[in-house]
Formats: sequence, structure tokens, C-alpha cells
Amino acid sequence: MAVRGDIRNVAIVAHVDHGKTTLVNAMLAQSHVFNEREEVPDRVMDSNDLEREKGITILAKNTAVQYTGPLAAKYGHPEGITLNIIDTPGHADFGGEVERGISMVDGVVLLVDASEGPLPQTRFVLRKALEAKLPVILCVNKTDRPDARIEEVVGESSDLLLGLAQDVIEEGIDLDEDALFDLPVIYCAAKAGYASENQPENGGLPDNEDLEPLFEAIIKNIPAPEYEEGAPLQAHVANIDSSDFLGRLGLVRIYNGTLEKGKTYGLSRVDGSVENFRVSELLRTQGLERTPVDSAGPGDIVAVAGVNDIMIGETIVDPSDPRPLPLIHVDDPAISMTFGINDSPLAGTEGKDHKLTARMIKDRLDRELIGNVSIKVLPTERPDAWEVQGRGELALAVLAEQMRREGYELTVGRPQVVTKTIDGVINEPMENTTIDVPEEYMGTVTQLLADRKGRMENMTNHGTGWVRLQFTVPSRGLIGFRTALLSATRGTGIASSISAGYAPWAGQIVTRQNGSMVCDRKGIATPYAMQRLQARGNFFVEPQSPVYEGQVVGVNNKPDELDVNITLAKHMTNMRSSTADVLETLTPPIKMSLEESLDFANEDECVEALRNPSVCARLFSAVRIGTSGAPSSVDRTTLRITSDSSRCSVGFASTVVCLLTSPTVSPLSSPFDGSAE
Repeated sequence: MAVRGDIRNVAIVAHVDHGKTTLVNAMLAQSHVFNEREEVPDRVMDSNDLEREKGITILAKNTAVQYTGPLAAKYGHPEGITLNIIDTPGHADFGGEVERGISMVDGVVLLVDASEGPLPQTRFVLRKALEAKLPVILCVNKTDRPDARIEEVVGESSDLLLGLAQDVIEEGIDLDEDALFDLPVIYCAAKAGYASENQPENGGLPDNEDLEPLFEAIIKNIPAPEYEEGAPLQAHVANIDSSDFLGRLGLVRIYNGTLEKGKTYGLSRVDGSVENFRVSELLRTQGLERTPVDSAGPGDIVAVAGVNDIMIGETIVDPSDPRPLPLIHVDDPAISMTFGINDSPLAGTEGKDHKLTARMIKDRLDRELIGNVSIKVLPTERPDAWEVQGRGELALAVLAEQMRREGYELTVGRPQVVTKTIDGVINEPMENTTIDVPEEYMGTVTQLLADRKGRMENMTNHGTGWVRLQFTVPSRGLIGFRTALLSATRGTGIASSISAGYAPWAGQIVTRQNGSMVCDRKGIATPYAMQRLQARGNFFVEPQSPVYEGQVVGVNNKPDELDVNITLAKHMTNMRSSTADVLETLTPPIKMSLEESLDFANEDECVEALRNPSVCARLFSAVRIGTSGAPSSVDRTTLRITSDSSRCSVGFASTVVCLLTSPTVSPLSSPFDGSAE
């Protein structure tokens, strides 16, 4: 096998918020990618608006660093060594992006927080790397944290690596065990741009003021791309992008052969057919920019233009000798939501240029399938509603939020789990959850997860005042759990989880103790009515907001559902009142984001995602209006709408939440206590 020594392909993987994007930022800065006068943001790779707002990476992105330091000449390439770096998400819901990124590289840098240590997503990405037989470099980041425990974290990471390696070997995958014992370790403070091979003191910076040791570890331990001389072209499509001028771009990793601009090649489709196309443009990433090139060889990661419907997992091949590569495997979805049209009485009334029709929403979901391998879109019994399946509720909520920002108005049902029938028994997805909380909240969190059918597996106390709790919980129990955890721990709790396979149905889980206040007529919410009703609960709507029958306008203090007339106006008389000058204060309404609204909704309620940023979501439930029937949320819930005159729709907003319910709703018969399909 021939070797291309001037290239290294590496992915940065870690748990969420352990510093992947910050490290890539520092690597770019020290490679002189940025102009001296250029103002560089903290996380330049997080280019998406949602990524910047949430502070997380959602899409895996690649960049290229041209290393021209002293090591380049040492390894025989004084002109420089190209480091193709893949920045991956840390959240388990976007695990498909991680699997896609790993398929393009020859090794990984595993980042671990010097205080938190290995967490669930660390286990997930490390296992994927071992299954792909990729070498691992351990990088302990944030050594300057006051609560850093560097030596313990290195020990925990090594134990995790060896334990996972043993599991992978037992599954029949041959690994080099000797290489695992000789794990290269780099100590790093990404925000400062420091890295060293020498272990610093807890809470101290590394003794080297640049990232040179990290670059050396990558060049030394990550193998250069190997290829077979004279072999036909093999280029694997691992990602999809778009350009205003070139149309759809396929991001490919070339394994064998040479790809040249202007030539005709074959595209091996997912179904096995081969379609010829001409490469109209070839782009190589340099820093944050893509520059046109005439050709690319083995080991290169380039963008290809010329096929308008190129898909992830396909292979660009030699038409005379096609040798397609295996498709990218992605774990099955565990959570589903129903996306449907917004047919509420207020649809299309806020703003302009709305995208309301079923055709528009279906086209948008089909486009999402092109670049997102983690989701599935399935039809429902209704032509204007679709079941969208994904890894977790965050991934699906991000999709709904993105569509809302693009001008789509739609209804989204409460997240439901995707069940499987194994040996005649209904099984549901389980998750391993790790929670870090202060010691005083340990009992509260334990009770919280016990109510959600969680089973404690382990408890660790490092003597720092914090406790780490590990549970196995049904995925259903984690829907809306984040909000409950933050409330129970006064915002201090940190939770993360990864898939733990399937287990028999755990029974009914009741997560919401309060009922809803449902508007019983169409009109305008009046301060007079809200003052009379505010003792019953908290409102989601502002005074003078338009409301309609079935809209959830507030949360009831009691578990029952309450029909209210929020449009009642004060009767005018010619009599002087002794209390006329008494000022009654109105409690400010609860403002919820789209995600919070989805967590709040019951199984017979939907969320109405609106384009108007001031009213981004509205909540409603099965109600006595319209003739359209219940949207897709009832496809997986315990409710069946038995009356032709009932409908189900729920909308949530940053300022408005409305719910609808109907007395004509009857429980579905099910083998497991009527709590799910």
C-alpha cells in the first residue's frame, strides 16, 4: 500500500461542552488562518444561528489546517502537512453527525474535561472510534479549572477505553491491544491555546504556550492515508452542503484514485445502480474557505459539484470498474414527533409570506432527509401530517425551530417513543443517564427519576460537594426531564444520556401534575377576565391577545382540565363604584420557548409553531372546533377522537401557549395500561 504522508485526517470527539469547537478555534488561530486585523468569534466553526444561541454544535463541519512547523520537515514534508479536522457535535441527539464524521478520518482526538471526566457521550464516540479501528489520542482539556482532577480523569478515561475495547473484541472485532495500553495523552487549555505532554498541577495551565505538542501527537499517532496504486476511483460521500452558485455539493473522502475537474465519473447509488455525471467543480477546504482545484488524490477531503441529487453514503466510482464502498451505518431513531399543517383559526394571521400548505412542509422535510441521516419521515393516516423520527427530542425540536425560522407554520405533537415488538413483547428504548448534582439535591433527583421509572446503577462522590448519579431510564421518562431537573436543583443539575438499547415496557409514567386552562370561545383575552381567573393558575397569553376555542391559555393549579372564558368583558353601568380606583395587578404570563412548550404538552396536545418571533409557539389540545380531525399527535398517544366535530392541535410560543381538549376523547385499548400505542 502506498502512503500520502502530507495529509492527516482527524476528528475531534467529546462530550458536550468539553471544548471541541474552542480547540479547533485555537488550532486555526495558531495556523495563521485568520488575518491579523480580522475579528474572530470565540467559536468560529459554530456558524449556524441556532448553534450560537444554544452554545452547542449541531452539524459536523470540516476545516483544513496547513501545518508548516518544525515537525513538517522532520516527517519529510517541509512544504507543510495538511490536517483535515472534523468538528463534531457533543450531544447524543446528533450522534449521526459523529458517525458520519468518523467515517471520513483515520484517527480521533478524544477530548475530556479535566473536572467532569468521561461522560455518556464520551463512551458513545469512543466506542464508535474503536469499532472503526481508529487510533485514539487522549486530550485532557480545561486543566486550568479550579476543580480540576487531572490524574483521576486520565485514569477513568484509560479504564473506559480498555473496558470498551474488551467489549468490542468480544463482538468479534480485532483490535491491537498493545497500542491501547500505550495511549498518548496531551494536557490542554483550549481557551488559552496551551498544550503540553507534561501533566500540570490541578487548576494550572500547561507548561507550553502553544499547541505544538498536540500537532506533533496528531502527525505522529494518526496514520497517513493509505491507498492502492493504480486502483480505480473510490470517493465516499459523507456530507452534503449547498452553494448559491453551484447548487448541491457532496463532501467526499477519496480512498483510491484521482478525482479531476471536468471529467465524467460514475455515482453508485444507495440502491446499487450507477449513474454517470460530470464533475463541474472541485473544491478543497483551506481554513474556513473552499478554493477551486483541478484534481484531488487519495486521502483528500473535497467538495464535488455536478449532481443535483447526490446523497450521503453514495460512492463516486470509475464507470468502467465500479467498486462502491459500504453505506454509512447510523443507529435507529428512538423518539418521534408528528409534524402537520397549522389549521388553527389564527393560522397565517401573524406576519406575511407564510408557508402553510402540506406540500411546502413535505418538501422541506424531504430536503432535511438529504443532509440528515439520523432522521426518518414516515406517512400517517392523514395526508397533511407526517411522523418524524430522530435520536432525541432536542434533535427534532431543533428541526421544528429551524423550520419556524424559515417561515413555516406547523403543528408539532408531543415527543413519543418508537417501540419495537420483540418475541411478542412490546419494548421501548432505554437510556443510560448520568447526573451531576450538589449533595443536598441527591434525594430530590433520585425521587424525580424514580417517578419516571428510573433505576439507579451507580453513585460516586468525589468529596467535592458534588455527587454523580447513574441511572437507566426509559426514554419516555426523559421527555421534559431537563426542565424538571433544573427546577428541582435550582439550575445546578447537569444531565446527559446515551442509548442503552431496548427493554420491556415499563408502565405508565405521569410527569405533569397540573392540568390546563382551555379557552372555551373565540375572542380577545381581556384583563378583566384574567384578573378573575388568575387565582386558578398561571397564564401563557398576554392581555388583548387573540384566542380561540380549544387554545391552552394557562396551566391549572389542579390536575383537572378547566374550561375558562378568558374573553369576558366588564359590564358598563352608569353607577359609580367605590372600588373604581383600586388597581389590580396582573401576574405576568409564562413565556415558553418551542422546546419548553413541547416538554409541557400532554399526549393529547400539540404545539403550534409560528413564524412570528414574538409568538413563536402556541399550545392546544383536542377541542370542539373544526372538522379536520386530530393531527398526528394522536397517532402515538393514548387518545382517540371519536367525534367528527373534534380536532386536535396544540401551539406553543415564546409568549403564548394554548391547549384544547374534548370530552369526546376516549382511551385507546393497549396491552400496556393505555399509556402508549
